[in-house]
Amino acid sequence: MASKLSPWGVCRSLTIRTRSILQHAERKTAAPFHIARRGLADDTTSREPPSGSGGALPPSMAGQSSVERSYTPPPPEHFAPNWLNADAISKLEQIAAGEDLYDEDVGLKFGKLSALPGKKDHLQKRYPEVIDQVTKLLMRDGKLSKAQRDMSLILNFLRTSSAPKVSPIRPLLPGSPPAYTLPLDPVLYMTLAIDSVAPLLRIRSMKGMAGGGNALEVPEPMPARQRRRVAIQWILDAVNKKKSKGSGRAMFAHRVAEEIVSVIEGRSTVWDRRQTVHKLGTAARANLNHPALLAKRRK
Repeated sequence: MASKLSPWGVCRSLTIRTRSILQHAERKTAAPFHIARRGLADDTTSREPPSGSGGALPPSMAGQSSVERSYTPPPPEHFAPNWLNADAISKLEQIAAGEDLYDEDVGLKFGKLSALPGKKDHLQKRYPEVIDQVTKLLMRDGKLSKAQRDMSLILNFLRTSSAPKVSPIRPLLPGSPPAYTLPLDPVLYMTLAIDSVAPLLRIRSMKGMAGGGNALEVPEPMPARQRRRVAIQWILDAVNKKKSKGSGRAMFAHRVAEEIVSVIEGRSTVWDRRQTVHKLGTAARANLNHPALLAKRRK
């Protein structure tokens, strides 16, 4: 039986192995391929000259020695100039001074109250007085949330609208701010419009005081809250008489805001009602000295 090992096959395998070992040794002794260091590509001193240039350096580095051509890292930047690091440094200084970092407003989001609320301080008074009064007059069928939403839409319209142009024929209250600053404060915008058009007095009709069953009309001053109530009702009456320019839940608030702007600019019909009431009051001043009224006062 012939042997499976062939001398020619053994010699051929030794020759192939020897050739592969020699080729691997030649690859190791070859000149290495230089790879630039990552992150230092902008530094010319960290780069080595290419193999094809014969080892020549650029003109800017020709006169430098090997020590001068060595890479010099930049100084470390300890703290970036921002407010977060400044706050951290201030906290560290407080710790070094022996102070407690949590002496103030422990667990409070908005800080401590300057004083505790009193017995007469209610949650309902968190809004300005005029805003609360207008909201209650806007309310229909007891739907306060709907009236508050309309009030927010009115204030947003006044804030985003352009500055009004005040008419010199119908000026606003004396001491009012310039018209171009009113959109910056919509609450003041609405308050100024209501107070400017509010009547100073009302006509009180006293039945049978003039004699013969006739009524005696007497002018009577009103407090600030009543004056504002009358002005707001006049504005709402003017709004209800105008046609809506579109459909949607926001159209009523849009019309109210437009009427407030027209009051500031002197274009609203509310000014005519105010002027009529003042004329009647001026004409009825003589009735204050009527004998029937004087006799009633003496009693």
